[in-house]
Amino acid sequence: ARQCGGCQLQAMAYSQQLEFKRNKVKNNLKRIGGFQEIEVLPVIGMEHPWRYRNKTQVPFGMDKTGNIVAGFYAGRTHNIIDHEDCLLAPEINRKIIETIKNYMNQYKIKPYDEKSQQGIVRHVLIRQGYATGEIMVCLVINRKSLPKAEQLVEQLKQIPGMTSISYNINCENTNVILGETVVTLYGPGYITDFIGTIQYQISPQSFFQVNPIQTEKLYETALKYAGLTGNEIVWDLYCGIGTITLFLAQKAKMVYGVEIVEPAIQDARKNAEINQIQNAEFYVGRAENILPEKYKKEQIKADVIVVDPPRKGCEQTLLETILQMQPKRIVYVSCDSATLARDLKYLCKEQYQIEKIQPVDMFPESVHVETVVLLSKLNTKQHIEINLDMDELDLTDAEKKATYQEIKDYVLEHSGLKVSSLYIAQVKQKCGIIERENYNKPKSEDAKQPQCPPDKEKAIKEALKHFGMI
Repeated sequence: ARQCGGCQLQAMAYSQQLEFKRNKVKNNLKRIGGFQEIEVLPVIGMEHPWRYRNKTQVPFGMDKTGNIVAGFYAGRTHNIIDHEDCLLAPEINRKIIETIKNYMNQYKIKPYDEKSQQGIVRHVLIRQGYATGEIMVCLVINRKSLPKAEQLVEQLKQIPGMTSISYNINCENTNVILGETVVTLYGPGYITDFIGTIQYQISPQSFFQVNPIQTEKLYETALKYAGLTGNEIVWDLYCGIGTITLFLAQKAKMVYGVEIVEPAIQDARKNAEINQIQNAEFYVGRAENILPEKYKKEQIKADVIVVDPPRKGCEQTLLETILQMQPKRIVYVSCDSATLARDLKYLCKEQYQIEKIQPVDMFPESVHVETVVLLSKLNTKQHIEINLDMDELDLTDAEKKATYQEIKDYVLEHSGLKVSSLYIAQVKQKCGIIERENYNKPKSEDAKQPQCPPDKEKAIKEALKHFGMI
């Protein structure tokens, strides 16, 4: 684990891993988002935090002695640590990797070398359905066809559960693992799996959460936070193959999914069809383009918006459109609490407030953590009632409610009495309306002022009540 660098927290007790991740989310929200007093709920963890990954991408290479190696890159390098049995992956992966190594040795098929850009086999992508047990193997190769492909298929078919075998063409000098073209050698080109009661078709290029047990908990949290009653219009941005979209569609009036990867949207539409879900519609394109364009041209509406962006978070143009659309609730599903904190800071400037923050441990033994956040729209009609003692008030505001002349006119009209400004000032003082300093004070300490008669005092008080000053 130290050489590989993937399981950064493997030496830490699992209970402490969960606390570490909770603090990570909390500290990023404080430091980056500026949310100083905020509750982060305890992380939803796993009962058995091993063998949870349903997807593994294994690079192939050659060691110094000329032997084929397959495993994982050492931290911050492209040096392959030869390791066939990762304890986060299904045990069957070992048999698959051994079979591919034997095939390569038997037919003298060399692994890809990054420096020379020569060789054929770059990676193997392995997926396994958690509920179905179906297995997919996809070799990523540095040429247009795979030599002796039929022989590899015959060997892999002997492995129980093998459902789909294919190769992906990537001849580019790049760190990106998958190319655009997939050639199916055996099976339908996909596997199926379930999250809850929803069935999904998963192709080699599909984005699908790697931890099926925790994915169900993650999506149930998102669904609960969405607060759906069956009447809502929902937009699910960065929807992948429609995993969250179809979960939401079970309880929404209509759900619209947006995803940039076209094969993923093709899978999403198939998944909706498989599950007989008719209230879900999907768009191919960048969420940052699709949503602003549709809002500008069609004035689309949303009661709830769900975002599940990549690690870089949401672009500001998208956040601006979300604020303009003013959904009642925003559910933000994040795989990076730093960019989450940045985006929440923007959303919570004026219009929204954080209701709940629920981290979910999708990647035990690593430092990564998913977080689901519920934002609700601030009610602009809200008001706060407080009780203040009279001496706490700025009573100069009371004076602004009526001028001296208005008070004189009111008294004359309703009582037939003429009153002076001096009498009004005296009554104001008796009623706690403090006059400005030195206003109507005598010129000397010995000077005597006439006092307001009781009848006029009564009439002035009636006027002050009329104008809301007392």
